[in-house]
Amino acid sequence: MNRTDELRLRLLGQRPVSLMTDTLWGWLGPGLIALVGGFLRFWNLDHPRALVFDETYYVKQATSMLRFGVEMRVLSTLKEPDKVFAGGNPDVFSTVDGDMVVHPPVGKWMLTAGQWVFGSDSGFGWRVSAAVVGTLSILIVGRVARRMFGSTALGCVAAFLLAFEGSHFVMSRTGILDIFVSFFALCGFAALLIDRDRSREVLAARVGALPRGTWPQGLGPWLGWRPWRWVAGLSLGLATSTKWSGLFFVAAFGLMTVWWDMGARRAAGVRRWGLGAIVKDGPFAALAMVGTTAVVYVASWIGWFRSDVGYHRQWHTFHPGEGVMWLPPVLRNWVKYHQDAFNFNTTLQTPHPYQSDPWTWILQLRPTSFYYESPTRGVAGCAVDQCSQAINPVGTITVWWVGVLALAVVVWWWLVRRDWRAGAIAAGILGGYLPWFVFADRTIYAFYAVAFEPWLVLAVTFVIGLFVGRREDDPQRWRTRWFIVGGYLLLTLAMFAFFHPIYVGETIPYDQWRWRMWLPSWI
Repeated sequence: MNRTDELRLRLLGQRPVSLMTDTLWGWLGPGLIALVGGFLRFWNLDHPRALVFDETYYVKQATSMLRFGVEMRVLSTLKEPDKVFAGGNPDVFSTVDGDMVVHPPVGKWMLTAGQWVFGSDSGFGWRVSAAVVGTLSILIVGRVARRMFGSTALGCVAAFLLAFEGSHFVMSRTGILDIFVSFFALCGFAALLIDRDRSREVLAARVGALPRGTWPQGLGPWLGWRPWRWVAGLSLGLATSTKWSGLFFVAAFGLMTVWWDMGARRAAGVRRWGLGAIVKDGPFAALAMVGTTAVVYVASWIGWFRSDVGYHRQWHTFHPGEGVMWLPPVLRNWVKYHQDAFNFNTTLQTPHPYQSDPWTWILQLRPTSFYYESPTRGVAGCAVDQCSQAINPVGTITVWWVGVLALAVVVWWWLVRRDWRAGAIAAGILGGYLPWFVFADRTIYAFYAVAFEPWLVLAVTFVIGLFVGRREDDPQRWRTRWFIVGGYLLLTLAMFAFFHPIYVGETIPYDQWRWRMWLPSWI
């Protein structure tokens, strides 16, 4: 084995990256699971023909952006604008008053794209974009798991768990923003994983080209422009341009990728590995991650910049001498808009019956009711005296509750065993979950957890990989443990099927609804 191959083994683990990448089943396995998960997400997507929970904001705002380029205020003269809108009449907006919204435009542009293709007068058009990215997330998390763990079987496990996880399923069928934050953050993470492998290949080749016994002096080699890190910056910029909480993923993953560079340089024998990663890779990492995020964020506001009637678009004319005076008027207005949105996002404390503390999210103690109707006999297919139509994003507890234990193992494996895969999973949890504890006094909801759910699934998959072990160590034990894992997956599927009627708003007898809601409500 030549020196370059030796370095590849050292930098990339047990085997070279060429053996960890694409094979037929590496794509086909997660892909088939994604097709099944996608079919379930698209099936009867038009139901209910009503705006579900925060769809009252984001679906209508997306329609407004499709028609006006910006979010316009709903006419105050309409007593029930949601019913008018859901009835097929999109003319519920003022043509002169911009609406003050507190989230950036990208998630709503995503919803707009679905409405542009399939129309604003159907639930399918409202929700199809969420269903598309929810389905793609299944494939991506399967591919991410395969790359991280070097196992097609574990890639399929990760895809399966996300495909049949109830909270992710409901969010993939609802026209609100959080599924897009989750998707773009996951795409950014996947791109950084590819960058990790590619950059280590480059490092192995450049150090391996030195004479045997010679090691890099000083800061070591520069690893190039690294296009996949730019892709990550683009993806994380889109996450931030959907909700500001995407910034936490930028911070977590930015630190993660620089930490990976330090570890790679140290393993390759670079003498000043820490300084080399900071000086030679750090500026380009900042440019690719932070710089790209900033550019994408500003560009996402193009509809507001081009508008004359967007919220605060003409603020400077009514407030001369106010604001950041050294900025041009349009930017002064934009900054004022952001100041108002920041104040709203950080001070919202209006009590809501479904709000919850972040510590309860991971145990699914307080699911949010998205939709509820009580049809009686003969109405909406009800065959008994009283029925229920409900949509509740109740998490599949075989994923979430096992996930609590899995996260404890991940932390141990990261801090004590120094496993980079555990650290990567922890970065996703830290970026998507930990910041919410700072805003625990704000009105927040359990479904926000969908943003970090892919990393919870990866944590469970990681622990399953540890539990199963390697086939060559003990084939009989390996087969037995995979049989146990199969039972766990079947239990997950059974639990998903049990809750499915309250994921999709199916008409069921009231007693059956109460029975299904007993599990998340008894605690």
